[in-house]
Amino acid sequence: MKATLVIMAAGMGSRYGGEKQTDGVGPNGEIIMEYSIYDAVKAGFEQIVFIIKPDMLERVKSICGDRISRMKAKSGNTVEVSYVFQDFACVPEWYEVPADRVKPFGTVHATLCAKDIVTNPFALINADDYYGREAYQTIYEELNRLAETGEATMVGYELKNTVSENGTVTRGLCMSEEGKLNGINETYQIKLKENGEIVDAEDPNVEKPLDPSALVSMNFWGFTPWIFEEMSAYFDSFLHSLSENELKAECLLPSLVDALMKTGELSVSVLKSEAKWIGVTYQEDRENVVNSLAQLHQNGVYPESIR
Repeated sequence: MKATLVIMAAGMGSRYGGEKQTDGVGPNGEIIMEYSIYDAVKAGFEQIVFIIKPDMLERVKSICGDRISRMKAKSGNTVEVSYVFQDFACVPEWYEVPADRVKPFGTVHATLCAKDIVTNPFALINADDYYGREAYQTIYEELNRLAETGEATMVGYELKNTVSENGTVTRGLCMSEEGKLNGINETYQIKLKENGEIVDAEDPNVEKPLDPSALVSMNFWGFTPWIFEEMSAYFDSFLHSLSENELKAECLLPSLVDALMKTGELSVSVLKSEAKWIGVTYQEDRENVVNSLAQLHQNGVYPESIR
């Protein structure tokens, strides 16, 4: 089976203070998504699609894209590399983008930018999150089992393995039963307290304790191309609902998935991972990422260089 890895790398990195997607954090200056691509190609993926901002193209190509286009997939075929831009050109023609809007419209918008070139079952990830080697093999095998319509999959992580010591994070809290996702609640202010407790801090006056072992989505999804039609309809509805002064509202994948499950249009299998999140939300996270990746190389998870 030919499968595609789609990497969302167009985020603005406002909390990080720069383009974290292209920050070299590996022992040889590797960026985080190089590890994702390395693991995905080892698992069997044959196509890599970068969703980026237009001004990132040459940088991404020079850092890793040109090299990856010369790699061999597990099948022996040359890895196919494509680039698409997340910009307002992907927005439906009927919608007039507010003049003051700078921020893209979120992860549904990002994914839709790739709909014209993604024709295989595909996994979808964030560029700035390390997901663990085994997750790519697991989701590759699950993509091979999905029906062409009405089914999807996701890799879920324990909440305690995905929080940052340096500030709040956004995670999709998952409800699941017998390996199937029942619901997902995008939660925007998850905070790790000094005493180790994890809380929903959206209301600073009433912090809600969260179960550390609860499964969360880290935007590691598996879909078939069928999903693009559903995404388009959902994105249109989102844009219709916006008022003129909403300049930062986002259309998010967990909300789309939850809506489709509630109407019975989508069944989602849950693939649980024990891996600990390695990622950069804040500049202060960087030191931990550098040390954690170096340790993975030292432990033999990765060779001296993945380039």
